[in-house]
Amino acid sequence: MSEDFLPINGTDYVEFYVGNAKQVAYYYQSAFGFQPLAYSGLETGNRERTSYVLVQDKIRFVFTTALIPDSVVADHVKEHGDGVKVIALWVDDAAKSWKETTSRGAKSYFEPYTKKDEHGEVVMAGIHTYGETVHIFVERKNYKGVFLPGYEKWEPEYRPGPTGLKYVDHMVGNLGWGEMNTWAKFYQDVMGFRQLISFDDKDISTEYTALMSKVMSNDNGRIKFPLNEPAKGRKMSQIEEYINFYRGAGVQHVAMATDDIIHTVRQLIKRGVEFLYVPSSYYDTVLDRVGHIDEELKALQELGILLDRDDEGYLLQVFTRPVEDRPTVFFEIIQRKGAKSFGKGNFKALFESIEREQERRGTL
Repeated sequence: MSEDFLPINGTDYVEFYVGNAKQVAYYYQSAFGFQPLAYSGLETGNRERTSYVLVQDKIRFVFTTALIPDSVVADHVKEHGDGVKVIALWVDDAAKSWKETTSRGAKSYFEPYTKKDEHGEVVMAGIHTYGETVHIFVERKNYKGVFLPGYEKWEPEYRPGPTGLKYVDHMVGNLGWGEMNTWAKFYQDVMGFRQLISFDDKDISTEYTALMSKVMSNDNGRIKFPLNEPAKGRKMSQIEEYINFYRGAGVQHVAMATDDIIHTVRQLIKRGVEFLYVPSSYYDTVLDRVGHIDEELKALQELGILLDRDDEGYLLQVFTRPVEDRPTVFFEIIQRKGAKSFGKGNFKALFESIEREQERRGTL
């Protein structure tokens, strides 16, 4: 087996460019149970942008807002609405990661540089990917601070408890027509990822809409990126709707893992998170397809949790409605009981559910 030229330890953080970071941070604390970690802004000497960092177990989200109109952050929000700008990857050697990927054809976002403060140093480097999304390589082995140099500990009084979210399971990119193979090849050739699985429009279609998808994974399986593109259908698919409103390719959803999906989803609903509706008829036959499960079906039905099985076990998953005003970014909550797959058996039910929402928005 060839040596992994881009070893990745995991997702370091996901950074969203947003219109109002203070209010967005409050929402993710209140609704999703994220805990306050770090802050950068006027008080820390940053005159151009404000960032709040929130954490839940291994998940770190950064919400960044422009303080001045002439700003790449402001431009991004004007074009795309609130959305994911940075998928940061935790590596042991950021300079080498940048060199390996740019020498294979990645376009540089910024060259390796070192940030220092009294807690040590962090080396960072970045490359462009689909749309305006970027990967930043973060090397923090010589750093003991709260998050990154330039950030201070953020300790507000307000601290709702966590909801049981553990780590980022996967992140899905929505691409334009005919772009899926291009970007799958990018992850394969430039970053050394392998294709785990692919779905075509026969796998993922309803009476009205269809899409195609390839799931790319790094060597140790800690980073998984399903890449979607639209397929021809009778009406406008959710991928096309996303591309139209996001105004280009971007991250469609972040899937967050839990060890107890029933507990997590109950907590989220209680806190105002809205999920897609699943018709009760779905549960009439689901066990014929999935077989024995440890959970009580009634509880899953009550919460709209979907089930699927592969050769290695089963999974439970549920999808929020979009968390922005534009029908773009949403979240998946997933619990894996051995299964390594992505819920292929649920695609039809999920798409019909999304189509009902699209119909209400007048975008189907």
